[in-house]
Amino acid sequence: MSVELPFAPVDAIIRQNAGELRVSAGAAEALARRIQDRGAELAIDAADRATADGRKTLMAEDFGVQQVVDRDELSLPIAPIDRIARLRIDDRYRVAMDARIALADILEDYAVNVASAAVKLAHHADRRTVQSEDIETYFSLFE
Repeated sequence: MSVELPFAPVDAIIRQNAGELRVSAGAAEALARRIQDRGAELAIDAADRATADGRKTLMAEDFGVQQVVDRDELSLPIAPIDRIARLRIDDRYRVAMDARIALADILEDYAVNVASAAVKLAHHADRRTVQSEDIETYFSLFE
């Protein structure tokens, strides 16, 4: 499976939490894959909500968001988020811009939480680098 999300913004999210720790490319890739999987799952649920309302366009409220943040406040790029949203839903659905931004906001919060925990795991392992195993350990412990 290819990863739609570029690793650089994911790496930046990890670095925001890492302090003096380094971040391996593997950690950014592992988190990008997890973000993509989570986004695709959320889009499936949102498509179900839109269908129940008789719509073919996903909107922010389908993702459980009442107020959409400003696009400029986000680290994750919108175009890959749009592709992630469409990965596992039928082609008949459209994704409104506010839905893309809402999903990016949700996924960014998700990434920050995972990155924060991965940093703690790297510290606990007495390493100077956040690695993919820290990301995967988080998921094995908390999901």
